[in-house]
Amino acid sequence: MGRNPSDLVVFVGKRLVQLVAVLFGVVTITFFFTHIAIPNPCNVWSGPRATEATIQLCIHNNDLDKPPLTQYFSYLSKLVTGDWGTSPLGVPVLPTILSRFPQTLELVLTALLFMILLGIPLGVVAANNSGRWQDHIVRTFYLSGWATPTYLGGVILSIAIGPALGLPRTGAFSSFPTFPEPFHMSVLDALVNLNFAAAADAVLHLILPASALAFINLGIATRMTRTSMLEVLPMDYVKTAKIKGLSDFLVLYKHALRNSLISTTTILGITAGGLLSTTVVIEEIFVWPGIGAYAFDAITKYNFNGTIGVVIFFAIGVVVANLVADVLYGLLDPRVEWR
Repeated sequence: MGRNPSDLVVFVGKRLVQLVAVLFGVVTITFFFTHIAIPNPCNVWSGPRATEATIQLCIHNNDLDKPPLTQYFSYLSKLVTGDWGTSPLGVPVLPTILSRFPQTLELVLTALLFMILLGIPLGVVAANNSGRWQDHIVRTFYLSGWATPTYLGGVILSIAIGPALGLPRTGAFSSFPTFPEPFHMSVLDALVNLNFAAAADAVLHLILPASALAFINLGIATRMTRTSMLEVLPMDYVKTAKIKGLSDFLVLYKHALRNSLISTTTILGITAGGLLSTTVVIEEIFVWPGIGAYAFDAITKYNFNGTIGVVIFFAIGVVVANLVADVLYGLLDPRVEWR
């Protein structure tokens, strides 16, 4: 029996309703947390030499002289119309986030690519040598990634490994690009302008931040692949392939891996959403011009609207990534029902 397309439509509809509920909770918690933690940010926004009159004007202009609930409902009413507020300098939040998102997306997709190219083969090696020294080495490698704090892994790559390999440590390009950037994604923009030297330069700039992002989460792909492969390797069709005299490579990668990738693929989809929030530290370390760097700047400068906007955007990314992963899992495995 084929799948009923209406089941997928109903499933996606339910998840979108859940998305609204999640965003409402995220906005509420973030709004009151920021306003309780810093009740009068105008002292910071106005500068150390500001007069009392300037501070009071700032309080009035930002509705900070009104009750918290009034401020909250006023913010919600603007939010649903697409007005995510402005920074203390008057820069609109939503356009800024949207303009920076492609750079963060480029970084996350590159990190996912690294996780796939390295994590899946390592998981296969570990499963095929379960309990042996190869398995122990692989597990030690990916567990060290899990145990390494985000900032520490980024700093080590930036100040030690990067210079040793001659890789650039900051920015998306070695110099400010002189060509149009329609996609705001360094490699893609260079390629569409047929500037292959700039594209190669952009790839080099991606290696360190993407590697730092991938290393921290590499264990997810490796562990999931290893676990799935251990379930598949004892099955009859794998044993039959070995009896037929097929090489170990074909048995592992053509027969066993293909059927074990369902779980790994969906887990990677979920991981993509989590990688968004991890970029806050990585982008700051490598001066990458994405949402993460903007989030760090917003938090340290008490930019309430910017902070809430970034949290909303991250929440959307996590929920959408989970939705895509669930749909993908159902498409790859017909036994799974969309509910």
